[in-house]
Amino acid sequence: MNLLALRSHNGALILDLLRTAGPTGISRLELADRTGLTPQAVSKITARLRADGLVTEAGQRASTGGKPRTVLRLVPHAGHAVGLHLDRDELTAVLCDLTGAVVALRRAALSLGAGSEAVIEGAAGAVEALLVGASKDSAALEPEPTATPGTPSPGPWTLPVLGVGVALPGPLDHLHGVLHRVTGFPEWDGFPLRAVLARRLGMPVVVDKDTNAAALGLAAVTGGHGSFAYLHLGTGLGAGLVIDGRVHRGARTRAGEFGHQVVQLDGPLCGCGNRGCIEALCLAAVARGDVEEAARVLGTGAANLVGLLDIELVLLGGRTVEACPEVFVRGVGGVLDEWARLQGEDPAVPVRVASGGVTGVAEGAAQLLLAPLFGRADV
Repeated sequence: MNLLALRSHNGALILDLLRTAGPTGISRLELADRTGLTPQAVSKITARLRADGLVTEAGQRASTGGKPRTVLRLVPHAGHAVGLHLDRDELTAVLCDLTGAVVALRRAALSLGAGSEAVIEGAAGAVEALLVGASKDSAALEPEPTATPGTPSPGPWTLPVLGVGVALPGPLDHLHGVLHRVTGFPEWDGFPLRAVLARRLGMPVVVDKDTNAAALGLAAVTGGHGSFAYLHLGTGLGAGLVIDGRVHRGARTRAGEFGHQVVQLDGPLCGCGNRGCIEALCLAAVARGDVEEAARVLGTGAANLVGLLDIELVLLGGRTVEACPEVFVRGVGGVLDEWARLQGEDPAVPVRVASGGVTGVAEGAAQLLLAPLFGRADV
């Protein structure tokens, strides 16, 4: 089944409403009212979606007049996306259904410095193991999904899969799936990750920065249209920016290199070659056990973003934040409170820990494939 071919505007509108309606479903008349489409157009689109196995009937609902309305619902297991987070020292792979729910998870050690061949083979092996294991589990629970005749199976699994979304540290060219000088790993410069992994797996691959993927995942879950910054502090520091409900990547896809803003001219040397970057200061504070200082430094960078972009919310994530979430929320929030006081603003921009935990980036990577299907983003 070629689910990627369903990216028409009206089809995406219908699919998104079916997704948000959940298992209780929604009637064709309600779909027409909410989309502005004619009932005939809705019937035609939903008939195609039913024929493709994406939609099914969910019973009937009492009508205010006339016969009861048949309601439709999305079939979550009709399609899946793999989200792959390649961190500097570990790999996280998730399999998500069409609602974005994680149905399988796999984690393993990984070293980005081990060379492209080892990394590609490790990533591909994790994806294949994830899909084979999930196929065995699903075969015991539900009938095998029906695929469009003539669609080749990319491997020894039965689940319908859209492809693999890969998230890893930047900078990189997400449009072409080519890595640039990944901080700390300059040997990756110019490597065509998307093409190589797609050829190895035999399925579509989409590549983006870890912070952009996480931000996309958070925006897709909330369905909001606001502006926020996702600050990711793990083995490095970066930001994912959502402006007016859309991930902001910049003219050269370098937006969000948050960790490499210089805040101390004579500061410690950073892996990017500059001195006094927020990333270097944060990681140095964490290394010496001064997490409160790391939180204050992170807050300084967050205040710069708030002043520059006028965002509504700051979300924190990454393994370092997850280890001491209260300390980071309190530290970053304190700096933003003081910044707001000096600006005469009340209240300050709120600070929260992002949902998703340790799998948040991987789930966002899966959204690189799922979100466009529902018209939620352009990737």
